[in-house]
Amino acid sequence: MSRCSRRVAVPLLCSWFVAAAIGPIDTSAPSLPGGNVANTAPPGPFFQDFRPPFPTTGWWVGYAAPPSQNSLVAGPFPYMSCALDTGLQFGISNQRTFDGTSIIQEPQMDWQASYLENPNTHASHKTTGWDSQSVTIKYFASSGVGFTTYLVPGSPYITLNYDSATILLTSEAGGIQTINGTTVTASPASFTGTKFVVANGAGKYAIYSLAGPITLSATNTTLTGTTTFNGPLRLARITDETTSEGILDQYASTYPTSVSLDYSFAGDNATLSFAWNVIGTTTPLLHLSWPHHRKRLVSPQYVSGLSYLTTKGYMKPVLGNTWHLNYALPTINWQPPRAPQASCTQQILEALEYEIANLAVAVPGDFYYWGKEFQTMARLALIADNMGRPDLVSSVVSLMEQSFAYWHNGAPQATYVAYETGWGGVVDGPGAANANIDFGNGFYNDHHFHYGYMLHGAAVIAKYDSAWWNANRQFITTFARDIGNPSTADPYFTVARCKDWFAGHSWASGIANGAGTRDQESIGEAINGYYGLLLFAEVLGDQDVINWARLLWATEADGAQTYWHLYPNSADPDTPYPEAGLRALTTIGNVMDFQAGAWLFWGMQRSEIAAIQMLPVTPINEGLYDTAWLTGSWSYLANELVDPNVGDEWKAVIYMAYSEIDPQTAFQLSTTIADWGGTNSQTLLLHHLATRKNPSGQNICTLPPNPIGTFTIRASSGNFVSSTAARTNLVADSTTGTPFTFVGMPGGGGSILNTATLQYVTADPNGVYPLSAARWWALAWENFNVVKHADGTYVFQATVNGAYVTVGSSGELVNNGAVAQAARFTLDPH
Repeated sequence: MSRCSRRVAVPLLCSWFVAAAIGPIDTSAPSLPGGNVANTAPPGPFFQDFRPPFPTTGWWVGYAAPPSQNSLVAGPFPYMSCALDTGLQFGISNQRTFDGTSIIQEPQMDWQASYLENPNTHASHKTTGWDSQSVTIKYFASSGVGFTTYLVPGSPYITLNYDSATILLTSEAGGIQTINGTTVTASPASFTGTKFVVANGAGKYAIYSLAGPITLSATNTTLTGTTTFNGPLRLARITDETTSEGILDQYASTYPTSVSLDYSFAGDNATLSFAWNVIGTTTPLLHLSWPHHRKRLVSPQYVSGLSYLTTKGYMKPVLGNTWHLNYALPTINWQPPRAPQASCTQQILEALEYEIANLAVAVPGDFYYWGKEFQTMARLALIADNMGRPDLVSSVVSLMEQSFAYWHNGAPQATYVAYETGWGGVVDGPGAANANIDFGNGFYNDHHFHYGYMLHGAAVIAKYDSAWWNANRQFITTFARDIGNPSTADPYFTVARCKDWFAGHSWASGIANGAGTRDQESIGEAINGYYGLLLFAEVLGDQDVINWARLLWATEADGAQTYWHLYPNSADPDTPYPEAGLRALTTIGNVMDFQAGAWLFWGMQRSEIAAIQMLPVTPINEGLYDTAWLTGSWSYLANELVDPNVGDEWKAVIYMAYSEIDPQTAFQLSTTIADWGGTNSQTLLLHHLATRKNPSGQNICTLPPNPIGTFTIRASSGNFVSSTAARTNLVADSTTGTPFTFVGMPGGGGSILNTATLQYVTADPNGVYPLSAARWWALAWENFNVVKHADGTYVFQATVNGAYVTVGSSGELVNNGAVAQAARFTLDPH
């Protein structure tokens, strides 16, 4: 017998939605430089009655994605399932383990639902429709007999609506042991009724006939109808709770077939509504909720005594055909809500001038890395505006426009934009034939990550250059439609591609490898995707789209705080992760459908795991970094934050996030780093710290800025410091001295240039060898804090090792002292 195929998704990384209130952003056919391309993994006969666009990232896409359309999918939760030619297999995991890093719920198939007349061909099952959460599958023979199943996440039942077909249920978890308490043997036995309690190796299931009594012929492997059947059959796992069977009995007669999603906005609050379309009116709908639902539900009616443990915690029942969930919407858009603190303004301006002077046009080699650089440039422009420097804004925008212009070139350049026709979406053209290009972008991985960066940057250009916006609006809008289309009236893009509305967050996995395991690693970048959409909407000037983007952001941030942020000391009995050992790890690195854990596809450092959930740090993320999580993470990360082997690019992100509760400490630590990674810069770091809430009221940027200008350096002995081409070391042994130019530099310090040789002064990271004017460039080892004392003298601190400069017995300058040992110098203007 065929089995579900469990595949692992490409390890870097979306769902679908019916919008009731907001029309499409645009409906025109995409016209992109790369033209149209066809993905080498086109949708199969599952969509045989439909035309694209199709969902590419939802929980059930494994039913439809090639090569085999039989990937095991995690859903409809609490079930796992796969749609085989022979029937629908499903089950609920009995095994949940914690291996010290992850909780894992091993996939398990309990039953296969089918019918005797099934032709068992690939084209004899198909979808008849889908919505924001659910999908309907029809199994059919040429005569028209078969069954329809409504796969609705949250239903504790699997519903099979038979149409003149003969029931065939096959045990996939060992033999059938008992039916209604009677032992089943290999010899067929008949059982008649409207309810059957069947036990196999998975446990007990209740089977309900909603169309009157039926007779099933039972062997130790199958249950077979004795005649054809018309009507609904429902199966539900009976849990170990003593009341679970009675609850399932009470509510079995009402079942959902689909769901409508709606929303309303009132100021800075939104109500998200799930309205299940149900059949049956004798009882209200019994539907299961996850922890994030229970945080937001308005006036829920809970039922105790039935629960199912899933990857994301216990699913518990709520009564009612409609749920209303309330969310606070973000109120921040372009700039932080506070002006920079005065103690930081000079350093921000110095870093801003330095970084903009050293910017270069970014040439696209892919969407992802280019996008990060593009957004970082955009933030520099916004900070320049915030600091009252329109001259610097125009400099940055000009470079960004030159960079963006490359996207208007199509093939044969290595990276180009195209519209993929098989599923319907914007892709990296070459990637449509190779899932290893651009992290699988052409196979619909990571679109919200990639396009959020692009939309963010493009919105900033548009904010300052209306002519550019008018010329590029259509092009940019295609990316907004790809990840943030709000309406089924758009004939070219699925709705909110990556968002799984019932799961409460997005998925990053696309259709690669048969659309197997769903996962999302960097929820920080998912949140940033919707921030980019929000800034695009601000430029568009459409309040409906603005609210839509705010809702996408708010639900994603709530998902982060529920399933990615861990709270070791929490006493909340409704935690998604009952395992105290997992919660002690403080941050989930990857939430998948079958497991969740503190690890990444590409690294295991604690700082990496935490930072990838924080980055990119932007003003809107005030609503993301909650105090309890930051406090716990700070302690958990303490050892790595002082480890020189941990990259500064991770530390910079963590310091920026931590500034939400302690900007002074974050600033002091940030002065020791000189690398900020692809989503950050020194200007961004300083400006973010300077605009925090600052509960203590103390100065944030407590390190005075370096002196600027050209000086000779005189030691306390009276000798001047010199350095020549022949002797590059800095030695205090001269009567005149070498003129050195001091320039502000990212890192809170500055560089020191020997004007005679045009070499930068560099420090030994081990503090053994003297300072030497021996570098053509100024990077981390060439960064110094030069601090003025009340008596007018200065001390030098090398940021590479945090040590202060001392003067040796021969006059050599060495970065090897504590603050009390620091030599005092006088700077004489030259």
